[in-house]
Amino acid sequence: MTLSQRQLRVGELVRHALSDVFMRGDVHGLGVPSHLVTIPEVRMTPDLKVATVLVMPLGDTLDRNRTVKALEAGRKQIRGTLAKRVELKFVPDLRFVIDTRFDDDDRINDLLEDPDVRKDIDGDAEEGQ
Repeated sequence: MTLSQRQLRVGELVRHALSDVFMRGDVHGLGVPSHLVTIPEVRMTPDLKVATVLVMPLGDTLDRNRTVKALEAGRKQIRGTLAKRVELKFVPDLRFVIDTRFDDDDRINDLLEDPDVRKDIDGDAEEGQ
């Protein structure tokens, strides 16, 4: 799926605004310390009406589901705060999901270090010479 320049630009605008909202603690009563949440990426739908916000709670990773539930519960409040910070014709509806890319990277690195996989990789390298 290719993203348009407009989707990328609006996604980055929303990401910066949300990061600023969380960093300043402008959203209260969500049950999650907002300054302990980082937003690596925001993905916009082609019509720019829905923003999927990839969040990564800092610190204890066991609270990931609780963090997403708290953000989803406070979605209207967060969207209202976002509306004051971005100049868009329509403020997108927000969907919060955990960003698992770093976990996936760690899992792949662990797999590559497995002795059986290492043997296959080294064998392929020798055949190519």
